[in-house]
Amino acid sequence: MRELPIHVLIVDDHPMVRTGVVRVLELYDELEVVGEATSGEEALSFCATTTPDVVLVDVKLPGMDGLETIRLLKQRHPKVQAAVLTSYEDGHTVMGAVQAGARGYLLKTADGRQLREAIKAVADGRTFLMPEAAEALAHAVRQPAAPGADLTTREREVLTLLVKGLSNDAIANQLIVTRATVKHHVGQILGKLNVASRTEAVTVAWRYQLVA
Repeated sequence: MRELPIHVLIVDDHPMVRTGVVRVLELYDELEVVGEATSGEEALSFCATTTPDVVLVDVKLPGMDGLETIRLLKQRHPKVQAAVLTSYEDGHTVMGAVQAGARGYLLKTADGRQLREAIKAVADGRTFLMPEAAEALAHAVRQPAAPGADLTTREREVLTLLVKGLSNDAIANQLIVTRATVKHHVGQILGKLNVASRTEAVTVAWRYQLVA
């Protein structure tokens, strides 16, 4: 059993959401909010100097999305446990979160008791999925995923710009990220679409209507 209190970092770009979660967690003596972040980059920077026990991450974040944040968090700080707290409950997003390394998946409809139980479970290395998330995940597992179903929000944004013919440098400028970050996303896209080139990725994107 982990020593109490459990230190929690909240990652969400909406101030009202962060404030609401903080107020709920303050009701429990065994939980302590040690920080707030508005983006994945801020969360990773925070964890480089302070080690929370559990990081609550929204799926949709400005810049780096929540799933990519969790992947990098687990790579750089494997002792830190991650849980998703989001409004998205589709099965492939739940699956993506689990594959990224999240041990918990909660919806923003969760009450204080569920938040408390989830954080304690995740801090102990156990898995906690809200019933809606567990059901959505089971449905996604039963249904064959269409090409591109596991692309993250950011990867879809990059793919959209690839379809428009933008270079890595142009994509980096538009998304306000580094060229290395764009190169990483392109590599992830090629792997997930099971293609060997940008041209093939664009073809698959059009064929399966992966971009608007």
